Amino acid sequence: MTTFEEAGAMLDEIIDEMPPEIFADLNGGVNLLPDEKIHPDGVGDDLYVMGEYNHNNLGRYINIFYGSVMTVYSYLPPRRLKTRLAEILKHEITHHLESLAGEKDLVIKDQIDYEKYRMRRERRVN
Repeated sequence: MTTFEEAGAMLDEIIDEMPPEIFADLNGGVNLLPDEKIHPDGVGDDLYVMGEYNHNNLGRYINIFYGSVMTVYSYLPPRRLKTRLAEILKHEITHHLESLAGEKDLVIKDQIDYEKYRMRRERRVN
């Protein structure tokens, strides 16, 4: 299993490979947290939050949840885990850039994806 420190190093490499201007106004940076975070609207505690973009009184920042990532992807070899971390970060960066532009396309897509998840879960239960 990839350790917290190894995942942090992967995330640093991913950030270094990205254009620095996309991090403009991200004053709280990108934070790898050890936590596992369950989506509050998940059904049966099976919907994990991998990352989140925050824009609040503390500023603009991204949290990546190592615990969630490892709960779902611990079976992946390091190279594939790094790819997943990059996908998670790019998703959250997109939220950041859309927020700066006053857009909400990804928020809407996330809501649609959540509804699809909820409908699948309800079908399994019934």
